[in-house]
Formats: sequence, C-alpha cells, structure tokens
Amino acid sequence: MDFQLLGPFTARHDGRPVPLGLRRQERCLLAVLLLEPGRAVTTERLIDLLWDASPPASARATVHTYVRRLRAAVEPYGVRVATRHDGYAVEPETCSTDARRFTELAAEAAAAGDPAQRVGLYDDALALWQGPLLADAADDRLRTRLGAELTELRLSLTEHRAQARLDMGADERVVADLTPVVSDHPTREVLVAALMTALYRTGRQAEALRLYDRTRRLLAAELGVEPGRALRTLHLRILCADPRLDRPPAPVHAVRVDDQWLPWSAGGHPALEFCNTYAGWGSTSPLPGSEWLRHYATLAVWAGHQDLIAPEQVTRLRDRAAVRPGEAAAVLDDARRLRTGLYACLTDPQNGQAFRAVATQVQDAVRSSVFICGEDGLGRWQPSLSSGLRLPLHAVALAAADLLADPRRLTVRACPSPTCGWLFLDVAGRRRWCSLGTCGAGRNAPAPTVSGTA
Repeated sequence: MDFQLLGPFTARHDGRPVPLGLRRQERCLLAVLLLEPGRAVTTERLIDLLWDASPPASARATVHTYVRRLRAAVEPYGVRVATRHDGYAVEPETCSTDARRFTELAAEAAAAGDPAQRVGLYDDALALWQGPLLADAADDRLRTRLGAELTELRLSLTEHRAQARLDMGADERVVADLTPVVSDHPTREVLVAALMTALYRTGRQAEALRLYDRTRRLLAAELGVEPGRALRTLHLRILCADPRLDRPPAPVHAVRVDDQWLPWSAGGHPALEFCNTYAGWGSTSPLPGSEWLRHYATLAVWAGHQDLIAPEQVTRLRDRAAVRPGEAAAVLDDARRLRTGLYACLTDPQNGQAFRAVATQVQDAVRSSVFICGEDGLGRWQPSLSSGLRLPLHAVALAAADLLADPRRLTVRACPSPTCGWLFLDVAGRRRWCSLGTCGAGRNAPAPTVSGTA
C-alpha cells in the first residue's frame, strides 16, 4: 500500500485510491506512525501530538480505539500496525510512503557525481511534494512539530538544485523555480542569492538589485539584522557588473550568432548539429561551458541559424519567452531530453527505449505541424506558429524524424576524441574525426564509433 504524506493525505493500493474512512485525528495518528516506519511511537507521544498538551481524560483509551480502527482499515491491504511495549509501529516492509522515497532520493542526489544526474534526482524528490505536509490532516503547529526536518530538507534540496543548475548554466530555469519559493521564504539568504545570480545572468540586473533591497528591509524589520556577508558581497558584484558572475565560461569551439554562443557546425544535418550542442560529450570531465543550451534564447537562435525557423520568428519567440520564463524553461528541459534521446538513438540503433522517447516528441510536433510544398517542389512538414514557445523544439523534432527515417543515419559516427564525441555523417566510410580541427591532433585515439549495424 502506498501513502502520500507530502500534501493531502491519500492512500493507494495497486495504483488505485483507497477511501479508508478514517476521521481526521485517526489519519493524523496513522501519519505519525508512517513518518517513523519501524520505530515504536509511545502512547504518551501520540497523545501529546494529537491533543497538543490539552488531552481529555479519556485520551489513552481514545488512542487505543483509533489504533483498532486503523488496523481494521489497513490490514486488509497488508499493512501491519504492531504493538510494541507502550506504543505502536507500522512495519515498514508492508507499505511505502512518499516521505521515505523523498529522503532516499535526497541521499542518492548527495552521492551522485554527475551534475545533470544530481539535478534529475533533485527534480524527482521535489516533485513528490504536492502541498504542505499532511495538508488536510494536520494544523500548522502539528505540521511544524512533525515535519520540521522534512521541510528543512526540502528547502535544502531546492538550494542545492538551484546551485547545480547555475553551475550548468540553466539560469532561466533557476529564475522559474525560485521566484515562487523566495516569495514564500523571503529571508532565506541562500535562495535569495541564487535567484539574484540567475536574474543577473539573464539580463535582469535591476530585478536582482530590487530583490536585494526587499530582502535587506525585511531582515531589518523582522529580525533586526543586516544581510550576511555572502549576500552583501553578491550585491556589490552585481552593482559592479563583476565578470566572474557570468560563469559558466564561454563555450569552446564557439561561433557568435546575434548575442548567443552556438557550436561550430560539424555534423552535416540539423539533427546532428542539435546533438552537437554539447561540447565535450565524450569527456568524463566536461569542458568549460560545454552545456550550450543554457537559455531558451540559445535554442531559438540556434533553430534560426539552422534555417529550421524564420529569423522573424526568433525575435518573436525571444520576446514571448521574456514574459513567460516558466514556460520557456519547461521547453528548454524538453529540448535537452530530446537531445539526450536522439544522441542515444543515433549511436545505438538498437536502443528501443531512446527511440520511443524521441518518437513521442516527434508525434507531438507532427500534431501541431502543417504539410507544405517547399521551394524545391518537395513536400515537408513544418511546425505551425500555433506551437508558441515550442516552435523551435518542434522544428528540431521534425528534423530528427527526417534523419531517423533516412538510410544515412546508419553512417552516423561519433568522434572518438576523449574531449569530443560529436556526431557526423560518414557516407564514404573514410572520415576518422569530426571537423572541429583539433580532434585527433597528436593523439592515437581509437577509430570513430559506428552507429550502424556491422
């Protein structure tokens, strides 16, 4: 049986909701036991939590009655509530909770070495929260007593995820994630600093400075203190436009288009170039600035540079993204997922899972596309303007479909340089390296990876 505690209290069995028919205090008691699986919670502690220092004379007998009702409600689903000395415990192997999964994912994220993997685990953990702890079963005081550690861990993970995304250059995503969180926790200086940094990096210096002023006034009014040294230093660096705040550094193998850094063309097909928007793909230690898709603007400019969308569309998309940063950040996340799946498809044609992931995005793109006749007289799918901010994503998904349906996909090679891994077409079967010019220089590297069948 699965219980949701991070939000409204719910129970599921085999994926289907189970109405347990429990009263509010009975749900509270069950939640207390579930938050400490396998550990006995004494009757005295249960009384203290349920009645908050004002228990009725019959409190002990009432707790025993609640436990009998709990057992009757959950034992048919295999959940066991054991009596241990003067208390009770839920046997952990008989059920699962989102709270336990949350702490497990937090531990996995702390141990993960790859920043992208770490961010993914943070995302999975934080997505488990569907509202305040026991939103419909506990009042604020009980929630604080029961969930202080979980709430602090949630905020800590939010801080760590923001810093990891800043390190990866996903500044727009940080703005979208942290704006509502900082509104709820305006004196949490680590969150404020991350949001200020992300705002500055996305060209919103004035907003970053206003955020600092609001935080300083709030700290003075509520706590009688000034911001800490780290936040004061960040404020001064923003005022001075300190170039160190622009890290991650500019990418290697770069070409400047408009105001964005884009990768050199090395693949020979837009879908390959999209995969090659990650410099140092094959490196265990990614090169500085290796994540090219740092901003939605980069995705839009890249799509225009590849002639997948019209130049005037790029301008409109960037303007729209500026007023809808959350939507733009979500599109950027989908673009990165498409890139990962497409790279896996092209380097391993037998990878059915990756193909299905790409196919899902292709089908989404086709549903909002139109079939036109091009200047060359050939028909082709073109994403509709109704796609909104998803327009460049749909354009590259259609390009991916074009390549995956082309026999040339079996001639795709991955550059074997340990600091590269970029993809290129090798129709003649003679190319050894991609066209960056630095790959293979002075190296005895292996031959390129062949993505086709042997």
